[in-house]
Amino acid sequence: MTGNRGRWPKIDEERGVEDATLLMLEWLGEQGVNAMIRMDAERLADNAPAWTFAASGGPLANGMRTDGRTVQQCMSVALARLRDAGLSVPF
Repeated sequence: MTGNRGRWPKIDEERGVEDATLLMLEWLGEQGVNAMIRMDAERLADNAPAWTFAASGGPLANGMRTDGRTVQQCMSVALARLRDAGLSVPF
């Protein structure tokens, strides 16, 4: 981890991965990875997976995208795929 600025709080284990999402995005940026999470109201209205996580650059050889019906679903899949890609996300 580069430049720990004292912002890594302990995550409440009673809550889901969405509580760590902003910390994950910031950590990814520190690793040179461009990342975002988005909620699409039109897809939500169409009852389609409305949450999207996308990342590219840095140590990711190829960009990645995950979609989910909930932020929990989207970020859980994203976290697993980031770890499969060799990024040891500390959350």
